[in-house]
Amino acid sequence: MTKTAVLDAVTANPVSLDTVATPALVLDVSKVDRNIARLRAHLAKLGTGFRPHVKTSKSLDVARRLFPERTGPITVSTLAEAEYFADGGFTDITYAVGLSFNRIERARKLVARGVRLSVLIDTPEQAHALAEAAADGGPMPAVLIEIDCDGHRGGVLPDDPALVAIADVVRDGGLELAGVLTHAGESYNARGGAGLPEAAEGERAAAVAAAEVLRAAGHHCPVVSVGSTPTAHFAQNLSGVTEVRAGVFSFFDLVMHGIGVCAVEDIAASVLLTVIGHRPEKGWILTDGGWMALSRDRGTQRHPVDQGYGMVCDIDGKPFADVIVEDASQEHGIIKVRPGSGGSLPDLPIGSRVRILPNHACATCAQHEAYNVVDGAGREIVGHWPRMRGW
Repeated sequence: MTKTAVLDAVTANPVSLDTVATPALVLDVSKVDRNIARLRAHLAKLGTGFRPHVKTSKSLDVARRLFPERTGPITVSTLAEAEYFADGGFTDITYAVGLSFNRIERARKLVARGVRLSVLIDTPEQAHALAEAAADGGPMPAVLIEIDCDGHRGGVLPDDPALVAIADVVRDGGLELAGVLTHAGESYNARGGAGLPEAAEGERAAAVAAAEVLRAAGHHCPVVSVGSTPTAHFAQNLSGVTEVRAGVFSFFDLVMHGIGVCAVEDIAASVLLTVIGHRPEKGWILTDGGWMALSRDRGTQRHPVDQGYGMVCDIDGKPFADVIVEDASQEHGIIKVRPGSGGSLPDLPIGSRVRILPNHACATCAQHEAYNVVDGAGREIVGHWPRMRGW
């Protein structure tokens, strides 16, 4: 068979990991289902609601593993996500990024379509802008006030007078104050699980305290929303919390492994690459996937074990000991033995295929248009699930 004929066959019949064109984003649906079941069971024991974040998958097919016959609730990170999932039948959506003024009208259009949309604010300016928009009597989203539980990002401290002041503007503007929302982003600095129960309790305590302040000031505060994948799994007490958000839990990644939330075997997403060269004098194996396929994310760089641009596995997903994508250019990956380890390079002839486990699943999946779905250890591609992109 000629080279052209081989390429035509691969393109026309991508039915397995042996034949699909690379780089290819691979998703093991059996691991997705297992990861979802694990967190659902944990939260059920703690007696709280669940509002999963769909920013990792950005896929209706993946979201249906969470809600086979339901319309939510879900969390999104962009209004483009909200629109995409609304088009797919989801009607209970929290947009969990601080609201910019130029997105207010776009948010209102979703509400006009029948979506129960909540938006996030933490300043009087945002509250006034929403109140001004509401003056025309048209549909408006509900409002959540962001609470700072650990100094990681935005939000109002629970004892800051601005909390009640913002709520006053929301109420006086005729808007619905849905409640409070916080995110324990500092939990990502944990290692090996140490400190995660404490981070979860700090997150819970801050959100509940803020809700109590608002209620004491005469405000209705039905929603007390907390969440990050690390704290969701390590929470031991969620009293006073009405819902938990988590996103990357469905796929997991090497960052979550380093934090101590999952095992390597739990990581559901990987990138399939082909070996295209060797530099034995440098200890290199070259692949056809660089940072355009793997992303620039180096989230494990400050971990005790640096995974480079990703952990290298064979085509069936079994990791090679201490072998990583040590460097990457736009369309080339360089596989090496992890510096300082006693490992050795595997025998990977030209044309061999490897799977790379990602540092950060959200970033790596964002490089691709769709998932090539496998189910367990088999190489057969059983589904092709599109994913959305954009803002």
